[in-house]
Amino acid sequence: MYRILITDDEEKIRMLIRKYALFEGHQVFEASNGMDAVEMCKKQKFDIIIMDIMMPELDGFSAVREIRKSQDTPVLMLSARGEEYDKIHGFELGADDYVVKPFSPKELMMRLEAIMKRTTKGSQFRHELFVKEGLKADFTARRIMIDGSNIELPPKAFDLIFYMIRNQNIALTREKLITEVWGYEYCGDDRTLDTHIKLLRKSLGQYANLITTLRGVGYRFEG
Repeated sequence: MYRILITDDEEKIRMLIRKYALFEGHQVFEASNGMDAVEMCKKQKFDIIIMDIMMPELDGFSAVREIRKSQDTPVLMLSARGEEYDKIHGFELGADDYVVKPFSPKELMMRLEAIMKRTTKGSQFRHELFVKEGLKADFTARRIMIDGSNIELPPKAFDLIFYMIRNQNIALTREKLITEVWGYEYCGDDRTLDTHIKLLRKSLGQYANLITTLRGVGYRFEG
């Protein structure tokens, strides 16, 4: 059972999600705008937040930015728009997934479950490092550094770059990457992978060319 905070200014949307969440045995809390969500997160802990983007008083992006200052609660963002910019912006803020309205409540709950399985799965590492010139990946500390400075990435972007580095110089199919990073339960399309790759390249700056696109296949990290 998860403690879910549903944040959306449309009551019908909150009711629909609440119905499915309660049916699956979860505990549900609601906020009708971003400001209320931020205040609720200051007073109590949630396992995951479903956050709409377009809301009065404080939009979803701003709300996530505020919440991220004090906690790393997983976030699944909702939007009536499917523009790539919105998705990239959401992932840059640390969102774990992005769902466009109208959506299937069943798919939404499956995505939520996939996020929780990923974020609660413990991992034990030896102190592993990968260094290539000024790029340093610290697997144990879960950090990526360029010329000594940490770069900020959303959770799935870290998972993706770490997986690619561990399999450097190997051609990784799109299906393989989605399966290994997002899991078998992932219900979305592979555009999410492309968005994360684009975000990684932007974040890696001068080392962006280490991620090579293999047309018709997938990607390869050049180690």
